[in-house]
Amino acid sequence: MKIIKRKDYLDRLVRLKDTPDIKIITGLRRSGKSELVRAYMEWIRTNEDTNIIYVDFADLKFDDLKTYKELYNFCEGQYIDGKTNVIIVDEVQMCEKFELAINSLYNSRKYDIYITGSNAFLLSSDLSTLFTGRFIEIPVYPFSFAEYCEYYGYDSNTANVLDSYVMSGGLSGSYVYSEKEDQASYIKDVYTTIIKRDLVDKYGIKEEALLDSLTDYMMDNISNLTSASKISNVFKQNKVETNHITIGNYMKYLCSAFMFYKVKRYDIRGKKYLETSDKYYLSDLGFRYAMLGTRNMDYGRAYENIVALELLRRGYQIYVGKLYQKEIDFVAMKQNEKLYIQVSDNISDSDTLERELSPLRAIKDAYPKILIANTKHDNYDIEGIKVLDLTNWLMR
Repeated sequence: MKIIKRKDYLDRLVRLKDTPDIKIITGLRRSGKSELVRAYMEWIRTNEDTNIIYVDFADLKFDDLKTYKELYNFCEGQYIDGKTNVIIVDEVQMCEKFELAINSLYNSRKYDIYITGSNAFLLSSDLSTLFTGRFIEIPVYPFSFAEYCEYYGYDSNTANVLDSYVMSGGLSGSYVYSEKEDQASYIKDVYTTIIKRDLVDKYGIKEEALLDSLTDYMMDNISNLTSASKISNVFKQNKVETNHITIGNYMKYLCSAFMFYKVKRYDIRGKKYLETSDKYYLSDLGFRYAMLGTRNMDYGRAYENIVALELLRRGYQIYVGKLYQKEIDFVAMKQNEKLYIQVSDNISDSDTLERELSPLRAIKDAYPKILIANTKHDNYDIEGIKVLDLTNWLMR
């Protein structure tokens, strides 16, 4: 399998080296956390004289360390006085009560600590409870469009490259297969592992068929406003017995496993967050097309999903903007930066262009307003609104 250097992630780990925080690398299964860790260890070995204490719980070699005392004693036994000591534990959730070992090692102030965890076993919401010390969460996403192009040697001029990415997705483990059927089979296996091991087993879910139906529905409705009550009502109309509480819990579980990202609505005029209806973006479109095929194909919604994930990769917090009766696809915030973004497929039709520009024109503050579309042209401005080509924007 071809390996590419995920420079942005690697650079961040290098910047964080020797800081006192526990570095926690989280993300979807098969999104590249372990490869990132290996690349980081290689960087350390090349650039510094550092003692690396490495545990990979996916490797049987470390099978005897699966209690917190054994993990703690192993790391202490590998410590070298007078050197910088880095602890890296991959798939830490496979060690029983791992947080007791990690907290104790952290409190000794002798180690620079990095851990990776899979999905629902190491939730963002649980980190404050699990770790008494300071920590930094480093989310890792499937391959971006730019990484996909780097892997295959494509550029922005390659014919149909964006649509190819829409169908293939960013789970790079599927790239080793030359046939689409085999790629889809790989992605389905990842999906099954997430649903069965990370959700059904962890949460003791009895209605696995309902969870599958919900996942299909959410994949089929990416980029649409929805709620647990709305989905529950749709299911009831189709003779599926459920309720909004069960659906709401299952939606929360799917987000905890990084299958979906929940994006709340933000009232631009009132500057407040709205509680009714959210959007759910799929972590990787490869799941959508491996599981459902090309039914209800809508490139506009697919492109919006890709932009959502790319904004998250770039470190933005994102919201669905509401201004009176108008909707802005994204209000993207990062520190003092704020962007208003609309996403569209083809804006060559004047009515479509006007529909996309209208919500942006209604915003009266001075923050940048951007329309990202599949223009296949150089960037240009319309009344101060930047119009950017989607492919070029993704390649930045």
